[in-house]
Order: sequence, then C-alpha cells, then structure tokens
Amino acid sequence: MPQPLSTTITYLNANGSGANDGHCSSYDTEWLRRTGHPETSREVNGYPQVHLWGQEIRDDPPIMAYKDIMDSDAGVKDWTGLIRRFGFSYVDGCPPTPSATQALLERIAFIRATHYGSFWDFTSDLSSKDTAYTTLALPAHTDTTYFTDPCGLQMFHLLSHTAGAGGASLLVDGFKAAATLRLEAPAAYDVLSTVRVPAHASGNEGVSIRPVRAFPVLNHDPETERLVQVRWNNDDRGTLCGDQRRVEEWYLAARKWADVLRRGGSEYWEQLRPGRALSKRIYHIILQRS
Repeated sequence: MPQPLSTTITYLNANGSGANDGHCSSYDTEWLRRTGHPETSREVNGYPQVHLWGQEIRDDPPIMAYKDIMDSDAGVKDWTGLIRRFGFSYVDGCPPTPSATQALLERIAFIRATHYGSFWDFTSDLSSKDTAYTTLALPAHTDTTYFTDPCGLQMFHLLSHTAGAGGASLLVDGFKAAATLRLEAPAAYDVLSTVRVPAHASGNEGVSIRPVRAFPVLNHDPETERLVQVRWNNDDRGTLCGDQRRVEEWYLAARKWADVLRRGGSEYWEQLRPGRALSKRIYHIILQRS
C-alpha cells in the first residue's frame, strides 16, 4: 500500500537557524494548495463566487423562511449564504411588526446606528428631510454613498400597504451591470473605476455628511482587481471638479452605465408586501422605488 505523500518546508534565517523562539509551524498540504489557487483562495478568505442575474431571477428568487432563521444558526448560515451569492434574499413569514423585524435583523448582527437612528419604521411624512420619506419615485441607487464606509446590509419590510398604489421595488444586480459595461464599453468601465465622485448628505438641520475622500462608482480590490463595491446615487452626488476632459468622460460613461441599469433584461420588479422582508447588500444591489 503506497504511503501518503507529505511535504516539509523549512524557512531559515540568514544565519541558518529557524524561528528565534524555536516555534515550528505546520501547514496542511491541501490548505497550501487551496490558498495558492486564485479561485479557491477567494473562498478561504471569505469571498465566494457571486451569481450574476437579470430579470429571470423573478422566476426563482432566493427566499428563506422566517421560522428557519429564528429557530437555528444553520438557518442564519443559509440566509447569509444566499445574500452573499445573489446580493439579496427575501424572508417570508415575518410577522408585520417592528419588533419581529428587528429580531430578524439581529439574528445576523447588531444594527449599525446612523444619523437616521439604528432601527426605525417610518412613513412618507418628511420627518427626515430625505426623498425616502416622501411618496416620490426614487431612481436606481445605492444608499449611504456619503459614508466613508457604507452600510453593508439593509432590510426593508412593508408593514402596511392597504389599497395603495406605487411602492414597488426594482432590484438590479450591480455586479452583473458592471460586467456588462466592462464587456460593451471597457473605456467607460475604466472611467467609472478611476474618477472619484464626491458625495454628501444634508437636509435636516445640523446634518451634513461627507466621506473622508471621494470614491469611484466602481471600486476594486487592489490586489485581485475584483469588483467589491458599487457606489451609485445621483441624488447624493456632489460636484465633479478637476480636469474638464475627465469630467466630460465621466458624464459620458455615467450615461452608458445608466443605460445598462435601465435595460429590461437587468430589471427585476417586485411589489413588497407585509410578511415578506427584503435583505440586501447595499454595495451590490441597486434599488429603485416606483
């Protein structure tokens, strides 16, 4: 019977000795193999392959049951796995109350507080001077672009919608849209990946928020060049300054980007309803409200 192969790798200091403290580290050969391959190393470091989608996802959207999430950590694992893979997931069967919705959120982690608060329920009363607090339709956007570190996850739960019109949600896979733009207009993709766009939030008295620096629309991991974040919100965009030629290039690229977002094949419309919560990655999924 052949014996399993093993490998011993020893790193020596300049004087030919090992670690100064005498410590010896052992690494499994399979682990070394996985971390040395670009695709498997993504998973080792917590970056699983995402699934790009278009309007066809309406036929089989990612859905979890509220009870499964609340009853076990295995349910939470399945839920967060769907969010990581698709950028969003519905949770069906959630009681249409603020307390039940908050309890669902806290199955993942603590809630991040912002100038809006941590957890809140609201209606179109302009209690905060923001277009979200109106009945206006909202164009495709990602939220919290005015933060240096945008919020990671966001949840919506329509607690009441009696004989109303409007309020349907449009979801667009921002990573899929970026891949399409890169294929069709690589120069535009490069512009949106390099030109930094100022952002700000203001409205309520005493509130004026800006990130520590401007960021491009498309942000990448500097080591792997993997797209990790989409920051797109025309309503919170500041004034582009600097080289006029680059500014003009940005507007042309932004128009191509907006065209990709508006394509019928990219758009997935869904009317939210009481009992179905929507959880999504802010910097992955682009949202619009009718």
